[in-house]
Amino acid sequence: MKYLVKFFVVTFLLLICTYASAEQKIVILDMKYILNNSKAGKGAQDFLKKSFKNNQDKFSKKENELKKGERDLLEKKTVLSKEEYKKESDALRKKVMEYQAQRKAAFSKIAEQRAESRKKLLENIDPILNDYIKENEISLIIDKKNILGGNTNIDITDIITEKLNTKLPSLNLK
Repeated sequence: MKYLVKFFVVTFLLLICTYASAEQKIVILDMKYILNNSKAGKGAQDFLKKSFKNNQDKFSKKENELKKGERDLLEKKTVLSKEEYKKESDALRKKVMEYQAQRKAAFSKIAEQRAESRKKLLENIDPILNDYIKENEISLIIDKKNILGGNTNIDITDIITEKLNTKLPSLNLK
């Protein structure tokens, strides 16, 4: 009799849990796709890639100039007096330090712009998601990177991307 009661209690709880989860509406969203393929996301990526490449080219030229200056200084080492050599090597060292500081500042600015643009995108996606959740009575949105498999009919990535494109066509990075 004791086992029969336990069986009914477990069965009853299992049925209630199954019924409660059947009412849940769960959808999948690919955040990486939205961040990379929305108009604003693509524009920000293109701007940042272009900025990175320009900085890389500029610093590559500067680096080559500094290496050339170092080679010239080494060639003059035997001709110059110790004081003149020390003065020129100190000047070259100062240029190298300035170069490194400029390079670090430029690349940290790009990293800062990247983080800021990502933050802006996420801030604009959040109200869109909240409205979509309310309109369609969704219980849970799961990021696609955490899903191993599932029905493709519950993927709302394209819908959210379209809404983001209409709401935020670009981030206007400078």
